[in-house]
Amino acid sequence: MFDFQSLLLRRRSIRKFSAELLSPDEIRKIMEAALLSPTSKNRHSWEFIAVEEKETLAKLSVCKPGSASFIADAVLSIVVLGNPLISDAWVEDASIAAMNMQLQAEELGVGSCWVQVRNRNYSDTMSAGEYINQLLEIPMPLEVLCVIAFGKKEKERTPADLENLHWEKVHIGTYRPMRIEN
Repeated sequence: MFDFQSLLLRRRSIRKFSAELLSPDEIRKIMEAALLSPTSKNRHSWEFIAVEEKETLAKLSVCKPGSASFIADAVLSIVVLGNPLISDAWVEDASIAAMNMQLQAEELGVGSCWVQVRNRNYSDTMSAGEYINQLLEIPMPLEVLCVIAFGKKEKERTPADLENLHWEKVHIGTYRPMRIEN
């Protein structure tokens, strides 16, 4: 187990996975991380579809032609849904759950990568969300936020570097550039 900052530094987007399956315990812990996520007004506006079947993973991998192809090589993908009729903060609720899953995966040594679906296109006439809704028979009013691909890492990535943080994006009190003295 890592301390939290080490976990944040180690968590990187992984798009190349080995063929090794995740254990039922690893999958359960990843799902528990989602279900433990805080939600606005405790409304639990999210739902999740866990996909392990290779044929369905291959079909999911074309939801955004060219940028989601690695889903086909994942051993698990979780489609993160939200219900706008339950909460107007469904995007935030679902995003927190998705990130919790990714952090839990990293703690387990499992790689992951977020595939943005909301407001993205499958084709000129169909959104990526509509494509996934049809593929997985997702009922209205549920909306797809993202797909998180999971798998054992083909290789480790270099952790993030604290020296490269964008401190210029931090403002104190009012909006003004912050100067960092070394």
